[in-house]
Parts: sequence; structure tokens; C-alpha cells
Amino acid sequence: MTEYKIALLGFGGVNRALAQLVAEKNELWAEELGFTLKIVGVSDIFLGSVIGKDGLDPKKLVAVPAAKGAFSALENGSAEPANETVIRFSGADIVAEATFTNPVDGEPATTFCRWALEKGISVVTTNKGPVALHAAALKKLATSTGAAFEFEGAVMSGTPVIRMAQETLAGSEITGFKGILNGTSNFILSSMQAGLDFSNALAKAQDLGYAEADPTADVEGHDVRLKVVILANELLGAKLTPNDVCCEGISKITAEDIQSAARADSRWKLIGSAQRTPSGTVTASVSPQLLPNTDALAGVSGATNAVSFETNLLGPVTVVGAGAGRIETAYALLSDIISIHKNKIKQAI
Repeated sequence: MTEYKIALLGFGGVNRALAQLVAEKNELWAEELGFTLKIVGVSDIFLGSVIGKDGLDPKKLVAVPAAKGAFSALENGSAEPANETVIRFSGADIVAEATFTNPVDGEPATTFCRWALEKGISVVTTNKGPVALHAAALKKLATSTGAAFEFEGAVMSGTPVIRMAQETLAGSEITGFKGILNGTSNFILSSMQAGLDFSNALAKAQDLGYAEADPTADVEGHDVRLKVVILANELLGAKLTPNDVCCEGISKITAEDIQSAARADSRWKLIGSAQRTPSGTVTASVSPQLLPNTDALAGVSGATNAVSFETNLLGPVTVVGAGAGRIETAYALLSDIISIHKNKIKQAI
């Protein structure tokens, strides 16, 4: 039986949910997946840090209140974050990085990933910043040290679009994609279809926890732009940066626009897309698009995400699933660990 020692960077909803899964599912994983997880360190900018090389009780971690410096109440805990110490000296085999996304330079998460990979410690992350901005360099570093850099949850939470496209659709000749890649904006548009104007739909999304107090990244398409870059670079072989992707959000869509679309048997959706041209270059964009109701993406409502891959051999292939959620995104981290475990077994044969 394999046991992976994991360090958690960031202990908000995602890594707290991963700790909850460790507490509840380790025995099942041992039976079904062939491995268990032992949490050996946690660092959080708000809660502080704690290291336990022999293993931390995941139930106690999950029970820690969301209070400033709360980790100091645990044995060997501190009120101060200690990201580098937790990465380098906790004895972790894998770092689960789930800190905040910085769309400008990907920091400090990129440095956290680099610290781990330099020591041969694998990284699983849900953070779009390091992936969209520095994936090539981080993957090269991981290869040089025998580590893995996995990031399934950076695009559609627990819905495995990257791995599905790379593995299940291998050989299908993917030429492009278009998708609903932000649950908040899709929820707002769905609420507007139900009769609300933009401001009231946004307020509803904020009340339900879908939208942040500052919703700019969601409603202006910046979040989708990062995800488009990730998908285009990983699946189409592009070398895009966020600045290469034209971006327009949904804040200018009015209730009348929604009503006019309905009369035309169509719906507005915020679409992120990329296409390989005949010359081999890849173009990408984020914009509100008027889709006929016959389009597979038109019927995707609420906070759900979806992406349609265009392939030469199969035509369009559409994947619909959760694009957010604590447990769903924590599952993405687990799916990355499963991938690491499978590759380890292959290498051992």
C-alpha cells in the first residue's frame, strides 16, 4: 500500500475540503485506488501554519475555525504562515497548492510551485495563475527533477476536461474548442433569462456565494481568459499569454438583449474559444455570443460549465459538469494525485 505525504498551501474551501475527504475516504481510497494520503503540513496566509511529519489529524484540521492565526491552537502550530518551511521541511511527497490566483504574474503561487519542484516534490494545483503564465517552465522543471506538475482543477474544477481531451480524445485531432468556463457569469445570464436585470442578477449571485464582492474577474471575462490560455496551450500546442486573447465580458448585456435573444430562439452566453488556423497558428477570444438554442452550449444553465471540442474524426464533443464547488475542486486535486500514482506504477513496471 502506498502512502503519499501531502502538504497543503492555502486552507480555504478547496484544501479544507481535501482534508475532509482524507478524513472520510482514506480507507476507501486504500481499497479502490491503492494509496492513502497523510497530511504533514499546512500553511495559510490567514490561519497560520502547522507541521506534523508523522501526520496531522485531518478531522482536527477541518474543525479549525476560520479565525486569524487559528493554527496556533494546534500542537506545533503557529499564527504565522510558513509556506517555504512547509514545502521544504515537512517531508511532503506532494504539495497541494490552492492559494489565490494572481492573473498578472502568477505570484506567489508560482514560487511555491517552483520551491516544491526544485526538490523533486510533485505539485497539484487549482491555481490558474502559475498554469496560464508559467506552465511550460514549471513542467520543464518538474521533468528535470522527476516530479509531476498537475493542474486539472484549473479550468473546470472537478470536471476532467484537460485529461479527458489528452487521453480519451487522443488521436481525434482536436482543432479548437468553445466553452462556458465561468459559472458566475453563466448564473447571471441564466438569472437574466428568468427576468432579472444585470445588477439584480449579480446581487443574487453574490448572495449565493457565486460572485465575489468585486466580481470583475468573472463578469468581465478575465477568469475565462486564463482558462482559454491554459486549454489552448495544453490541447492545441499554442504558446499564448493572456494578452494574446481578446476579452469582453457580460456587463453590457441588458434585459432587452436577453428578451430579444429569446424571441429569436437564442441565448446569450459568455464563450471562451480557441481555434487552430490552416496555417497552424492559434487564435483565441472571450466574448458574449448569441447562440441558437440548437447549440449544445445554449442549454447549459446556472453555475454549470461546459466545453465543446471540435475534432476532425468525431466532430464536436461536448463535456458538461461542475465548474466550481469545494468538494468538486478538491476532487480535481485527488484526480491529479491518482494520475501521479498511476504514472508511478507504470514507471515501476
